[in-house]
Amino acid sequence: MFLNYIKNFFVKKTLKNSLQNLKTNVSDDTIQTVGLLVDASDFTATELLIAALIEQGILLENIKTIVYCDIVKKNQGIKYTTFSAGQLKWSGQIASVEINDFINEKFDLLISYYNVEKAILLQITHNSKAQFKVGFSSIDKRLNHFIIKTEINNYSVFISELFKYLKLLNKI
Repeated sequence: MFLNYIKNFFVKKTLKNSLQNLKTNVSDDTIQTVGLLVDASDFTATELLIAALIEQGILLENIKTIVYCDIVKKNQGIKYTTFSAGQLKWSGQIASVEINDFINEKFDLLISYYNVEKAILLQITHNSKAQFKVGFSSIDKRLNHFIIKTEINNYSVFISELFKYLKLLNKI
């Protein structure tokens, strides 16, 4: 009994110390603008994902999408900004102006729609100026403010769970 008391005391003390160092930039504003970071090597239904966001009340002009592809083909008819791992420099900096613009834009919500940790995707998520970040549970939990455990191809469950909890958090 005495050992449990000491253990609880030290756990609480450690927790308080770690929370003092925690820095979050979550705002209480409602979600208006959405940044969508998609890994197209694992998920090919980006259009359907955007349509699901629109069904939830997000305007199309408020959704900005960038898509990661393992191999980017110049003549491919993709209407989103695409990039590959070659855009990441050895120093960790990103060479593309479009990606840097995406990172520096202050989105109300960033959806990191990838479930495999790739260096450039992690770097974009980490450096993003988004107010609220959402991603999959298979990715490092320190990157996102909110994580959802589902399969990547089950986008409708991901979106429904996301908006269910955004309503509970008074974000929409």
